[in-house]
Amino acid sequence: MHIAILAMGFVTGSVNAADFSFTGNFEHDSEVQEFNFTVSAPTSDVTLRTWSYAGGANAAGAEVARGGFDPIVTLFDASGNLLGENDDSGLVTDSVSGNAWDSLLTRDLSAGNYTATVTQYDSFANGPLLADGFQGTADMNFSGRDPHWALDISNVSSASVGASYVSEVPSIPEPESYALLLVGLGLITFMIRYSSRKQMPV
Repeated sequence: MHIAILAMGFVTGSVNAADFSFTGNFEHDSEVQEFNFTVSAPTSDVTLRTWSYAGGANAAGAEVARGGFDPIVTLFDASGNLLGENDDSGLVTDSVSGNAWDSLLTRDLSAGNYTATVTQYDSFANGPLLADGFQGTADMNFSGRDPHWALDISNVSSASVGASYVSEVPSIPEPESYALLLVGLGLITFMIRYSSRKQMPV
């Protein structure tokens, strides 16, 4: 996977804060890309925003192409607790699809370390902890769009690319499988009862 940190724009204050812009490409529909960032100020109004669905100029001033998959942004604290999740911001409309499906998540965060993730819709967090993983998506081939993504992490002290991995969709047995299982259980029950009757003394 190719990932780039496009720029860091520092803002002077009691504690320096910066905007970090990342771009990259997924290799799998159910891929999860993590980002680690730190807030040094006592509190900071942190924004996570994607640009790749509808396109536009990111925090670094670089033009991001439209046409990427429908992203989801999720935020966790240093202990892996889920703090927030956003699928569609409704801010910028894609010129072709007419949908505004880029993500926007803003939180007032205290000093500490955090993890953000980018996934494809509908791979939402699988529970209240990062360790619970993600649901994976049933949308194959990026729903006819391309695998690129672009994320801004704004008003933080530092940010870096974290782990990348695939969270698969749980396997669900088809109805035919359930039917065969029930038939098999019924046959076993019948054989046990039949065998018991044969062994009863006359």
